Amino acid sequence: MVRPDRGHRDDGKSFKGPAKRSQSGDSWPASQKMRKGVKPAVDENSEVVKTFRIFQSELDAKHDKHERLVKLSRDVTIESKRTIFLLHRISGEEDKESLIKEAQGKIQDIQASRLQRIARELEGEDPFLFHRAVSPGLQEYIEAVLFLCYAAERRLMGLGEVRGQLEFRVPIEEGEDSKTKDSSKPEGEAAPDDAIEQGSLPKEPPSATLHRTLALYVSPLDYVLGVADFTGELMRMCINSVGVGDLETPFELVAFMRELYDSFQLLGNQPGREFVRKLSVMRQSVSKVENACYMLRVRGSEIPKHMLLDAISSLPDSAQTDFDT
Repeated sequence: MVRPDRGHRDDGKSFKGPAKRSQSGDSWPASQKMRKGVKPAVDENSEVVKTFRIFQSELDAKHDKHERLVKLSRDVTIESKRTIFLLHRISGEEDKESLIKEAQGKIQDIQASRLQRIARELEGEDPFLFHRAVSPGLQEYIEAVLFLCYAAERRLMGLGEVRGQLEFRVPIEEGEDSKTKDSSKPEGEAAPDDAIEQGSLPKEPPSATLHRTLALYVSPLDYVLGVADFTGELMRMCINSVGVGDLETPFELVAFMRELYDSFQLLGNQPGREFVRKLSVMRQSVSKVENACYMLRVRGSEIPKHMLLDAISSLPDSAQTDFDT
């Protein structure tokens, strides 16, 4: 019995096998192949093509705006860090006022030159659509203003006050909605048109410029993460104060940092790795300040003042202790 194979049927007659594939693996006739390098004609009048052209322009605009926001956020981060470094130069009451005044000027420059531009970019947009682009800069800015407020007034600035500093009065440009112009006037300025026409009220001079409020939204999460970073600056402030011979500030700072850390514990487990990571760093900062205060209180009389900073710096990292038990 002849074993049937690929080219023979059971009755012994042969038949043509399947069409041979070309080296490229394509079994379609050459006439149906698309020539290499020749693009098919696109009907620009097609509704589908028009719709996707709109999608293309929207995506391009979104990506361009995202890149602009990332660059602005980096600039905010750099300038905020410089402000923090400036505040760490405070070594006593002699230079405190001048350095704080200089830091306030830097913060105002950040608000006017960077954050106001971010607010313009985000105007009319979903604030969470570009949140990842601006969040690092906002957190660094919040850290800087909190540190400035504490250095000047020894208090924690609230979220409402941070948001209030990011509300800008900008002139209304031509073509904007008239309702926006009317709503931007302070109370008591609005007057009916007929009263002006009758002459009972003076007409507003043509050179007067109407303004509106432009606000940059700060989410509660960005504020909380900024507060967590702020505790790291307090820890550095504690070490620097010991270096200049100020032995009272560390005990003031440790009480304030403990209160902040206890407040963070009330938040419980929060989603996201960033909160967990910053809470861990915050715990390390609090523990390091506690160890510094222990060194000052218990062994301060044994160690000369000019060697206290070296003794505190040589302490083992508090992160290695079992803090959670």
